[in-house]
Amino acid sequence: MKTSKMLVFALMTLSVFFMTSCSKDADLLSVEESRGGQGGGNNGPGKNNDLTRVGNKVIKEWSDLFLELDRYATGMRPNATARAIAYIYLAAYETGVSGMKDFISNEDQLDGLVIDDSQRDKRVNYELAINRALSISVDHFLLHLPEDQRAKISALEEDLEDDLDRNLRDGEIGDSKAWGDYVAKQVIAYSQTDLEAEQQVTEPQPLSYEPPTGDGYWTYSAEPERALFPYWKSVRTFVVSADETTTLAPISYSEDPDSEYFAQMKEVYEMNNQAKEEDNENLWIAEFWSDDVENLMFSPPARQVSIANQFIKNEDLSLAEALHLMLKLGFSLNDAAVSTWKYKYEHMVMRPNVYIHEFIDPSFQTNLYRLIPWPNPTFPGYPSGHSCFASAAAGVFIDFFGNDINFTDRSHQGRTEFRGMPRTFSSFTQLADENGYSRIPLGVHVRMDCTEGLRLGYEIADGINAYDVRE
Repeated sequence: MKTSKMLVFALMTLSVFFMTSCSKDADLLSVEESRGGQGGGNNGPGKNNDLTRVGNKVIKEWSDLFLELDRYATGMRPNATARAIAYIYLAAYETGVSGMKDFISNEDQLDGLVIDDSQRDKRVNYELAINRALSISVDHFLLHLPEDQRAKISALEEDLEDDLDRNLRDGEIGDSKAWGDYVAKQVIAYSQTDLEAEQQVTEPQPLSYEPPTGDGYWTYSAEPERALFPYWKSVRTFVVSADETTTLAPISYSEDPDSEYFAQMKEVYEMNNQAKEEDNENLWIAEFWSDDVENLMFSPPARQVSIANQFIKNEDLSLAEALHLMLKLGFSLNDAAVSTWKYKYEHMVMRPNVYIHEFIDPSFQTNLYRLIPWPNPTFPGYPSGHSCFASAAAGVFIDFFGNDINFTDRSHQGRTEFRGMPRTFSSFTQLADENGYSRIPLGVHVRMDCTEGLRLGYEIADGINAYDVRE
């Protein structure tokens, strides 16, 4: 009897031990899953694959590299760059969207885009897959890079892979990279069905184009100034076609000193020269926002990537939120380029320095001229592309973050070749306005160019914001 009681007691004790042990194991498993399933940070196919709970490192580091490389991608800016941004971040978004709660693929909304989700293994680690997709996409869409710059693409992929594949099995690593590889190549194939764009990115200044002539019309004076992307209106848009946008007629050309046209040209002359002579804030603003010069600074559309990437860091966006933001930004920049260039070559408004040389001061030089071998961007002035990119991006940012901000743009912090010291803004509209109107003291646009560019960009952003990728 005594032996029987001791046996029952021993069995009860052992049962409690096993229940406690299992409970602890369950607690440990819960913690492990919350960290990503396989232990050690964000790795593994567990809850890490809800990208609303994953950090933004992979998108932020690839955006940093994109900005570095864009500086050296010659012959692309600004239009081919805007297009590249759209496709690069489309590839990243589509690679991760099945791990983004409440988000949907663009496949059904973009005619010709084919993403077969059955190609994705259930074990995919999305960060590793996105790393691979971005490597392939950046390498494809950034043209004419020097080899030492292009080598940075594979180097970043390898560095991030070393960090991301810890504690993953070989099969999971292979399946993750295969998914990123597949999606990137599908997006590239989709881009190549836009035959107009594919042709124009290889011949941005076509010899076939000769500008029409007329009073006040833009033209070129030397071969390096030939029309840049004159046929871009026929390039594919993602959301807002050029035919869906509107344009306001520019002020009529006039040589009368009492005309509004003359007054706007004189404003450029006076602001440009005063900025140069005084080395004042307007010269800082002009150079801070320039982004015109290959090999010196990144392009005007890429500037908006820089701003977005700073907000991704400052607001600590999840990977899902960052992918959503960059998708919308890319679409907005691409579609802005198409509409802006359509209207540039319809209105054919001359650049101010040509008018100023003839009617105000033949010795005039733009403040851009010290940075490039000719005084102007090589396309008509109205509407301003800088201004349109600025507001097309600002409209998207306002939709994501609201308009009221306390933001210091550090895009060119540390640069000494031009005035790139950080500037601080209290709203996105203030930021876009300063960017747009910076073209006046730089000497390359009259006020009406900038005003119309800003108006058009917000119109495009409205269409992008209405484009829904949420379930």
